[in-house]
Amino acid sequence: MQEFSSEGVRIAMIDAPPERGETGRPVLLIHGFASNHAVNWVFPHWLKTLNAAGRRVIAFDNRGHGRSEKLYRPEDYDLALMAADARNLLDHFAIEAADIIGYSLGARIAAVFALTYPERAGAFVFGGLGAKLFETAGLGEPIARALEAPSLASLDDGLGKIFRAFAEATKSDLPALAACARGARRQFSAAELAAITAPVLVAVGTKDDIAGAPQPLAALFPAGRALAIPERDHNRSVGDAAFKKAALAFLERT
Repeated sequence: MQEFSSEGVRIAMIDAPPERGETGRPVLLIHGFASNHAVNWVFPHWLKTLNAAGRRVIAFDNRGHGRSEKLYRPEDYDLALMAADARNLLDHFAIEAADIIGYSLGARIAAVFALTYPERAGAFVFGGLGAKLFETAGLGEPIARALEAPSLASLDDGLGKIFRAFAEATKSDLPALAACARGARRQFSAAELAAITAPVLVAVGTKDDIAGAPQPLAALFPAGRALAIPERDHNRSVGDAAFKKAALAFLERT
């Protein structure tokens, strides 16, 4: 992996050009909470799929995640700062505009990017996040407390335990993630999201009980489209073949 400084924060990233000629805009990938670029994008073959289609792919570990710098204050994970990391990465590579695929927290970051830097993106794919984008502000205190609990075994079954187990599986820095859970929050209004004029594909698994339905969110966007990923939950949707196929077709049309 390479590294760059996003206004003083060390961000780890990869730049994967296609083996043959490049076609279309580069694609910037933004992973989800407690994940990293490899878990969300490399292992499920997103890089392979996009590169095979002639797309240059830029992926990075969000601040506090993977190999990027760990920060321990909630204010360091304001979504505006995390969206600025993505913008700064495009600047680092002198990329004027990219298509952006975000998953779960990555989709929330992508929404801030779309509102703040609309000229820097062609189209968006919001994966693993539907109506909850405007129904809730994000993860918050219950998830943070679960990450700070003495052990996974000490937690009752529920969303907190699910995220704690995933964070341990990805060998994440639990205190950094707790700060992120508290800081990466923003309440979007329907009117605010309706101002996103770029094409947006909202893709959520039919068994995903974390994201909210894709249709209400897609309906807010002037150029929105919903995709229900059949028989997939939150974790299994990201690598689904039908999701990759639909996302690629969507980006190729925009």
